[in-house]
Amino acid sequence: MHRNAEHVASALRALGVAGEVRELPEPAPTAATAAAQLGCEVGAIANSLVFSADGEPLLILTSGAHRVDTEKVAAEAGVGKLGRGDPDFVYASTGQRVGGVAPVGHPRPIRTLVDTALEKYDVVWAGAGHAHTMFPTSFAELVRITSGTPLDVG
Repeated sequence: MHRNAEHVASALRALGVAGEVRELPEPAPTAATAAAQLGCEVGAIANSLVFSADGEPLLILTSGAHRVDTEKVAAEAGVGKLGRGDPDFVYASTGQRVGGVAPVGHPRPIRTLVDTALEKYDVVWAGAGHAHTMFPTSFAELVRITSGTPLDVG
């Protein structure tokens, strides 16, 4: 397993997460490719998207079934300027590369929003630090392990 995935697996265990990191045969850089390999709905994939919120990282865990409404999120989160982080910003913020960002295991805590659309799925799949790895969880567990704020982000 890739060292980033091992680091995330360790962080998950420390947080009391029962779901095990699963290595996929192919990279899963998008919700559609992840869902196809896991045999689940695209909406059950929690995309870990890192945004620059007034220059600070903001992690948005959004359902793979829709896009983030940046104007709505900026207003709800009290942010003046919200834009997608470029790959260098994502790596500096998370220690993980775009396409495999996990909700945990970052060098320092990141303010996190968790899409309420994920609540309708019993099992939600999230990235585990590398494009070949995912782990099963739930909406409630994502909120707990990230100290995230539930929000309709679509």
